[in-house]
Amino acid sequence: MRITRTIAETRAALRGEVGLVPTMGAYHAGHVSLFTAAREENDVIVASLFVNPAQFGEAADLTRYPRDEAADAAIAEETGVDVLFAPAVEEIYPPGYETWVEVERASRGLEGDHRPGHFRGVATICLKLFNIVRPQRAYFGQKDAQQVEVVRRMIRDLNFEIELRVLPTMRDADGLALSSRNALLSPQERERSLALPRALATKNLPRARAMLDGLDVDYVEVAPFDPPVLAATVRVGGTRLIDNVVLEKGAE
Repeated sequence: MRITRTIAETRAALRGEVGLVPTMGAYHAGHVSLFTAAREENDVIVASLFVNPAQFGEAADLTRYPRDEAADAAIAEETGVDVLFAPAVEEIYPPGYETWVEVERASRGLEGDHRPGHFRGVATICLKLFNIVRPQRAYFGQKDAQQVEVVRRMIRDLNFEIELRVLPTMRDADGLALSSRNALLSPQERERSLALPRALATKNLPRARAMLDGLDVDYVEVAPFDPPVLAATVRVGGTRLIDNVVLEKGAE
C-alpha cells in the first residue's frame, strides 16, 4: 500500500477502474466492509484519511475526534487498500480557499438543523475527492443516511459519472452502530446508549420517541430519503451518536 500526501502523488498512483472510500480515520469493521466491497469491484482502491475541519462546528469536537494514522494504515493495508491519501489540511484547503458546495434541500433538517454548515463541508470535500481521484465507484455506509442523500444529490446534479455504493450499517453484538465516536463512551454511557438502536429497531416513530424519553435527544424523525429511514440522534455524556434504520416506502 502507498501512503500519499499530495494530490499529485495520488493521481500518479491511479490506474484502471478506481474505487474511492472517503474516511476520517479511526477505522472499525464498518470501514473494513467498505474496503472489502471496493476491493472486489475495482482495480485500485483509494481510501482518503482526512479529518475534515469544514465538517465540524465546534473546535472542541474537532480536537476530540480520534486519530491514529499508524493503526488506520495497518488496517487499510491488511484489507487491500492500494492508496491511502492522507493530506495535510493545507493540501485540501490552501491559503485563500473560498469555494464551497451547497446541496440545499438535502442538507436541511435532521443533522443539517443541529450542525449548521456540516453538509457544506461534506459536499465540498467529497467533490474535491471526486475531482482528485476520478473514481468509477464511491463507497459510503448507510449509518450516515443524510450524508448519503447529500452525496447522491450532488452526484446527480453535477453530472458525475460515479456509481454510489451504499453498504448496510455494521453493528456490535449489543446492537450499537459502529462509530469512531463509540471509543469516547464510558462503560456506563455505552449501556445507556443502547436505547438508541433498540428504539429504532421498532421501525415505529411514536414507539421510538417513547423509548428515548429521558435521554438527551436531538431528533427522532422519519426522513424521506432513498430509501426512507427512521433516524435519531442522542447525546450520551459528551458524545453525540447518530443512527437510522431503513423503512419500507410509505412507512410512518
